[in-house]
Amino acid sequence: MTRILDAISSPADLKLLTEDELNILAGEIREQIIATTSQTGGHVASSLGAVEIILAVHSLIESPRDKFVFDVGHQAYAHKLVTGRLKAFEDLGLRQMGGISGFPRPDENPHDVHPSGHASDSLSIALGLAKARDLRGSTEKIVALIGDAALAGGMAFEALNTIGQLQTPIVIILNDNEMSISKNVGALMRHLGAVRSSAEYRQARDTSQARMEENPFGRAVVNFGRSAKDSIKQFFVPDTMIFEQLGILCTPPIDGHDIGSLRDILRTALDADGPVMIHVVTKKGAGYKPAEEDPERFHGVAPYEIATGKSKKKAGGPPKYTDVFGAALVSEARQDGRIVAITAGMRSGTGLKPMEKAFPSRFIDVGIAEENAVGMAAGLALGGMKPVVAIYSTFLQRAIDQIIVDGSLPKCDIVYAIDRGGVVGEDGPTHHGIYDLSYLRMIPGMRVLAPSDEAELVHGLHTALKLGGSVALRYPRGAGVGADVPEKPEELPVGKARVVREGSDVAVLAFGDRVAAALEAAETLAGEGVDVRVLDMRWVKPLDEEAILAAAETRLVVTVENGILAGGAGAGVLEVLSKRGCQVPTKLLAIDDRVVFHGTPAELLAGLGLDAAGIAAAIRDALA
Repeated sequence: MTRILDAISSPADLKLLTEDELNILAGEIREQIIATTSQTGGHVASSLGAVEIILAVHSLIESPRDKFVFDVGHQAYAHKLVTGRLKAFEDLGLRQMGGISGFPRPDENPHDVHPSGHASDSLSIALGLAKARDLRGSTEKIVALIGDAALAGGMAFEALNTIGQLQTPIVIILNDNEMSISKNVGALMRHLGAVRSSAEYRQARDTSQARMEENPFGRAVVNFGRSAKDSIKQFFVPDTMIFEQLGILCTPPIDGHDIGSLRDILRTALDADGPVMIHVVTKKGAGYKPAEEDPERFHGVAPYEIATGKSKKKAGGPPKYTDVFGAALVSEARQDGRIVAITAGMRSGTGLKPMEKAFPSRFIDVGIAEENAVGMAAGLALGGMKPVVAIYSTFLQRAIDQIIVDGSLPKCDIVYAIDRGGVVGEDGPTHHGIYDLSYLRMIPGMRVLAPSDEAELVHGLHTALKLGGSVALRYPRGAGVGADVPEKPEELPVGKARVVREGSDVAVLAFGDRVAAALEAAETLAGEGVDVRVLDMRWVKPLDEEAILAAAETRLVVTVENGILAGGAGAGVLEVLSKRGCQVPTKLLAIDDRVVFHGTPAELLAGLGLDAAGIAAAIRDALA
């Protein structure tokens, strides 16, 4: 059966469709998203919830001349499908090696404005585009789509402040998928929002107010009217007040799944002579019952059965590092009432749900506000608590300043539980946690542990909580290697590595999850007559200098890490060798100066030469 979707090659085609046809297209897009993500996984709930918004916007603007800016990009699948990527969606795969990205990416398609992968930046990007338009004297429309959670981020509020100050035309669509909407109130407020968004309303309002303020009596009337108007508006539409006070006209909530209403209000907002915020209410997972009922799981989900929504992944196997950390933290918290867990909108993703359940008063979710999370941790530490900040590596880099100034300089006792260290797979370059070892190594007083398996993670958390000052615990995404999780954790000696395989020809200094790959490479080379020593370095900072000097007595020293080369753990080893005056052939295996795109972690590590085969090949080449 022929679909409307099959005839859509660019957003311009949407202008030819009637409202009924757009609604049919919305259903077809949902079916395609479900069919594709059931095979590849992906960000299902948010993309299903934003279909009508995306169709309404693209049916009214002239992309790519006009700019449609996404925040994070979790909801952009419909955008990809109407911008000429349907065939790639079906044939090459979503978030697969060689397939299309799960996020907007300008080098993939001209309709993608910027590589949106971190929350709360869309308004700043959109404002910069609008200001550039004004300076050039051009007339393109700028539309930004931001979710309610992302709007809570500090960067978004900073942008709102400047948007209100500059008063340049820009349309902000606030996708609110948390609150409900009453139809009768929505109809009234939709009308009021359209009136308030018009240029005529703004001009009449501003001109009348200016004239009245020219005399004392008029000023008194204006002041009273402003107070009365604001009081009434606050009673009926309390959520719009903060934006109106910033100088941004804001519509009351409208139904985000009603294409007709969306297009009506968008037409008016796009013609406004200043900034307008359209408050849109949607339902996460709209159109797919399993995603509607469990939107948190379907935010980012593995391949699933369409009929039930259940994961296709087989049960069993080693536990995930995230789950091991979460259980270990609860165990530690039972022993120490000063332990407090903090996360930035990722209670499930960082394994903190058990902590929240066991000790709700000692669990804090600050939302998408990593800087606030670290700053608050510093205050908790100064107040005698033991904060554990659990954040994905890629998001913690947003709080480097707070880690240095608020945490390190006053020597606060803070443990940073850094999940998703290294390449993370299908989410691609905006989500890889490959920079953390470099930016953590540069911070005075910071200690950095990189556990190589589940047992080392439990020991590492216990050790980090016993030490004073700043301690980072960095571990990868996904399942462990199958090591037995200890019932009673041990305190690890600071700055000491452990030899996991003896050898005299080559010494491989492996960090974190690369220890298992190094051991496998050593076994392969043993069959070729090369005797390889493998060290689990454990500590990225401080490094075990004696172990490094002992390694320098072999024919070749190799370092291997799941992170960038510049300033990483391998660079630290070279610093030690230089300081000690040791000259020995060395080979640093890490990620060189490149962007790492998407694929499974195994595919990416193999392509980077950081799997067992790559390590073995590098050693052969170096010895040759």
